[in-house]
Amino acid sequence: MSSLLIKNGLIVDGTGKEGFIGDLAIKDKTIFKIGKIHDMDFDKVIDANGNIVCPGFIDTHSHSDLKILIDPYVEPKIRQGITTEILGQDGISMAPLPRKYIKPWRMNLAGLDGDSDELNWEWETTEGYYKLLEKNGVGPNVTYLVPHGNIRMEAMGLENRRATKEDLLKMKEITRRELESGAAGVSTGLIYMPCAYSNTEEIIEICKVAAEFDKPLVVHQRSEADTILESMEEIIQIGEASGVKIHFSHFKVCGKKNYDKVDKVLEILDRVKDLGIQVSFDQYPYVAGSTMLGVILPPWVHDGGTDKLLKRLEDKDLRKRIIEDIENGISGWDNFIDFAGFDGIYVTSVKTEKNKDCIGKNLLEIANMRRTDPYNSTFDLLYEEKNAVGMYDYYGKKEHIIKIMKRPEQNLCTDGLLGGKPHPRVYGAFPRLLGKFVREEKALRLEEAIYKMTLKPATVFRFEDRGALKEGKKADIVIFNRKTVKDKSTFIDPIQYPEGINTVIINGKIILNNNIREKELTGEVIRIK
Repeated sequence: MSSLLIKNGLIVDGTGKEGFIGDLAIKDKTIFKIGKIHDMDFDKVIDANGNIVCPGFIDTHSHSDLKILIDPYVEPKIRQGITTEILGQDGISMAPLPRKYIKPWRMNLAGLDGDSDELNWEWETTEGYYKLLEKNGVGPNVTYLVPHGNIRMEAMGLENRRATKEDLLKMKEITRRELESGAAGVSTGLIYMPCAYSNTEEIIEICKVAAEFDKPLVVHQRSEADTILESMEEIIQIGEASGVKIHFSHFKVCGKKNYDKVDKVLEILDRVKDLGIQVSFDQYPYVAGSTMLGVILPPWVHDGGTDKLLKRLEDKDLRKRIIEDIENGISGWDNFIDFAGFDGIYVTSVKTEKNKDCIGKNLLEIANMRRTDPYNSTFDLLYEEKNAVGMYDYYGKKEHIIKIMKRPEQNLCTDGLLGGKPHPRVYGAFPRLLGKFVREEKALRLEEAIYKMTLKPATVFRFEDRGALKEGKKADIVIFNRKTVKDKSTFIDPIQYPEGINTVIINGKIILNNNIREKELTGEVIRIK
């Protein structure tokens, strides 16, 4: 039985209560004792004098789904103090994945989570994916949301059509099977294909199954811009009709012309409390977002999958129609070029060497490099890369980030895409909250911020043995210096680890100490039953 003592630290236990000076003892994977500890022998002792000792951070919106199979340590997350990640986001991820759909699905997923020929892609179900993760080993703990898009694909393919009664029954069967495997909830991304092809009734029926398991719907809603108010009303309707708990992904309001909607959005959250619907959301602390570049194309372009998308980009007349739809808008569709502009959308990753010079450039700069207009240079890039292009886009302002951050429904996330030259949140979201927004901006108390990174998300996703420093809980622990902790990652130079996070412990084992990375993989696959 291994043992570890952390002594003399300021213990902030994750509950929101004021911290206290004390010691914390670990035996094997578990917190054994908290308080003043004497007359015990330990295999290792860490003197945390002058530092904060708190629970490990929980990233409720992660895109490490593929990366963790190739590089299980996931160092950009560990260095932030993240000890648990929730995979399967935005309604499109790794499982379920029937073998006949592997090729088109890899192409659909590539711009978000990447692609790899190192994997055989034959795990088929959440249980198969979980077993592969356990076989390979994982650095952080992980759990998984069963994605709506994968459910829909298995039940009815990738076509843009309304689900029949038989399709709905099949989707509910698939959802039940995946949740019984220990998935933590259901996710959907209503701007991503094929999720965007669904109507409200379809989502309600799937969520009825999630509600039976007391597991949430984690939702990238249809609009975070012009029609966000109508979009939120749809999600509230889903919650009312199905009984499911709602967790909004990366909550925000996009575009200057929509800044006046921020208070109206928060009023909806206030009203929902009176309806008895449990609502929470996560947020990353930046004024720019990140996703796959293909979202700039109207929904009809994606119909039938990536192969058909590429065929449409070959057609000059269809390109003209795409441009018209972007310039005129489509009701209910989030038009990224409209709210961010060509000069506010930057490429973060590509698959081929040919277009590596586009990484770090905005779409206007790429057009100038290619000596063509920004529409066609963007279409050419998507075509040449088979839609496997990542991007970040500027959407908001700091004052709104802080207003949303202060909400009781909020917890922190990264939502970081791990390829190429990524959004800085991949390396810095959690230390940024502690350094910029706690220490400098004083937007939150330290104890409140730590609660929002630990026990708050643990409660939402039913991690009963994690999220707080308490005797009997799993020993996921971070030790950091509150005076020096800060993010260093920037949009120009994002691949930089933060400062001030000294030690990370996962399931009782030290995996990062004094900037030295340990080789052992100590994370667990968390099945929520």
